[in-house]
Amino acid sequence: MQNMAVLIDTNVLLNYITNREDKYLNESIRIVELCALGKINGYIAFHTLSTLWYVLRKKNDKERRENLRDICMIFSVVSASQTEILDAIEKDSFADFEDCLQDKCAKEVGADYIITVNEKDFTNSEIEAINPYEFLRRIK
Repeated sequence: MQNMAVLIDTNVLLNYITNREDKYLNESIRIVELCALGKINGYIAFHTLSTLWYVLRKKNDKERRENLRDICMIFSVVSASQTEILDAIEKDSFADFEDCLQDKCAKEVGADYIITVNEKDFTNSEIEAINPYEFLRRIK
């Protein structure tokens, strides 16, 4: 498990940061904890940070910065190559460009999985996407 690499989708981080009602809330928290403990190599896509900044806009500036700093202390931030980004722009098999970028970032680090609460959005991803519950079940 220690050498396993996972890309954490933005929605899993939002569960962790906001404690929002989600059927995968507890599993999301556990996955972040495993990454913080170094038991799993956790990555986030570069654009996740700007998305988090926007979604957390109701928090004060200091708190948002602390949230992002904490996330960056736990996870390695990854980007995709220009070639992969251009491929993502042309790839129409994804309904959401942002999800396609997540997939490209996961590919860039050779992730074993993308962990997301919306697996259906990643039907055409190059890296297997699974929900937090399924991920924890598989690594037991």
